Amino acid sequence: MNRKHFNTIVVGVGGMGSATCYQLAKRGRRVLGLDQYDVPHMKGSSHGYTRIIRLAYYEHPSYVLLLKRAYELWRDIENVAAEPLLHYTGSIDAGSAESLSFRGALQSAVQYDLDHEVLTGLEMAKRFPGYRFPHDLLGLFQPQGGFLVPERCIVSYANQAMALGAEIHGRERVLGFDRANGGGVRVRTNRDEYTADSVVVTAGAWDRDLMPMLSNLAVPERQVLGWFQPNKPHLFQPSNFPVFNVTVPEGRFYGFPIYGIPGFKVGKYHHFQETGTPEQLTTGDNEPRLDDELVLRDFISRYFPDADGPTMTLAACLFTNTPDGHFIIDQHPQLPEVYYASPCSGHGYKFASVIGEIMTELATLGQTRWDISLFRADRFGVPTSELFRDKGPAPRVSTSHHGDPFASGGHQPPQRTKAPADHRGPGSPDDTRNPRYWQRDEVSTFW
Repeated sequence: MNRKHFNTIVVGVGGMGSATCYQLAKRGRRVLGLDQYDVPHMKGSSHGYTRIIRLAYYEHPSYVLLLKRAYELWRDIENVAAEPLLHYTGSIDAGSAESLSFRGALQSAVQYDLDHEVLTGLEMAKRFPGYRFPHDLLGLFQPQGGFLVPERCIVSYANQAMALGAEIHGRERVLGFDRANGGGVRVRTNRDEYTADSVVVTAGAWDRDLMPMLSNLAVPERQVLGWFQPNKPHLFQPSNFPVFNVTVPEGRFYGFPIYGIPGFKVGKYHHFQETGTPEQLTTGDNEPRLDDELVLRDFISRYFPDADGPTMTLAACLFTNTPDGHFIIDQHPQLPEVYYASPCSGHGYKFASVIGEIMTELATLGQTRWDISLFRADRFGVPTSELFRDKGPAPRVSTSHHGDPFASGGHQPPQRTKAPADHRGPGSPDDTRNPRYWQRDEVSTFW
């Protein structure tokens, strides 16, 4: 047997790649997983101790069916690895009555008959005292929301894949791939050369380095997370603090209870909208800075004042954004033995388990039972792959709620935008930091 030939080579062993390695090995395939960094590592999009998972998915209702399967597969790997990986806290998607954060979540909950409640800001504060959202803000509470522990998920998938015979290499960078003599794909790395019947690329922000047709469609963006030690830690425990996603005048933020390391965790979607190459965004001056911290602390002081204690940890990660905010899952237009997944525009980790199953079906069968037409790459004008050649025209592209700050594409140096100016001083009657605000029990009508 040729020890350097595999049924499938997986490039990138993060959240999606590790799940793919496991699903392939589970089906008896000879698998090689390659990652240029450690397994797991802190330079990409699959770290940070906790990641939100939620069923009420406002980004598009079609995601809900994938999420239901993702939940099943997370439970499966939990059982196999004998380790808790998915923690239920409930989830809150909040904003004004007209906001996509709330309105889209409610649409998904109604359309798919999900258990849910609609709460005002006042009702959220009474039920979950760590919250201090404005009275007239609406939140959709969904009890099946919670968080995943991403590093442990990767470790569990990698360990179980290797137990089934998969081979996984860290610190081995893929330099490129092309057609092998006699068919299949040749994969060249900084250490060796391999061949495979099929290749799956799940390299996140590095996808476009291997596939130039994604150079303007998979744009890395720097994201910063902060952990702050609450003044009242008991209010921010997983037992009484749901994960949240909220749109407020300062932007769109998300957060978690205390877990894994000290502190209440919070982030701002698309932070300062700093784009560039993955290397530019993860080294040198792009380590977390004071201005990163201040944006997060201002949000906490307004809406979670009991968490406004000492800074414990700041960390950076990467989003890899498409122009419309939806995933790309497709087949290489010139090398049909190559399939790829990601970028996921900052909301993909929760889907890693089911995307691993999808990529396994594509790599072994050339098709998948799941409807992935929303994610086809030719919606952006790249050549149509064989996978979708007989599926009709690509779906119309509509820009997602976060706008299109990445339209220029290319390997640009990091760019930073300023946070919007705020005109509500500490004495304003609408400032949730003002104790008098919480002496008002009335809620003005907004419908």
